[in-house]
Amino acid sequence: MTASTSVMTFNKTKASKGLVAGFWISTALFALQMSFTAYAQLRLPQVAEAFAHLGFPGYFRIELSWAKLAGVAALLVPMVPARLKEWAYAGFAITLVSALIAHLAVGDGIEKWSWAAGTGVLGCVSYFFWRQLQATPATPEHRLQKCEGGDEHWVVDHFEL
Repeated sequence: MTASTSVMTFNKTKASKGLVAGFWISTALFALQMSFTAYAQLRLPQVAEAFAHLGFPGYFRIELSWAKLAGVAALLVPMVPARLKEWAYAGFAITLVSALIAHLAVGDGIEKWSWAAGTGVLGCVSYFFWRQLQATPATPEHRLQKCEGGDEHWVVDHFEL
């Protein structure tokens, strides 16, 4: 095994900061919306009436609220494994599509189902940024060294077998 050094072009500043900012802004808004709906489902009587109007049993609203709060925690806690975050996104997608279908099935107008649709779009934006961050190669800072040629070039140590 021999150690060698190579130079590669790597734009470290703009794209990664933009991805991180986009992820956290969209995820924070999505988490706030899902947390608020979980709280409303647990505490507000008019939301319990809306669930009954949609044909859901009372216990489902409670289960759904706790599942939403668990999903929000999975998205926001950084040390949660990626596979669990993926399941949280899948659960939110199923929940929001089901809410949209339920509202449309009982003939509710746009004022009722637009919240589910808007929250779904916000969730998709969060998921998009999360996937982009997952696809970004994670190079430890201690392995990167600046070249004298400028900010665009970095020296990366690697080993050849």
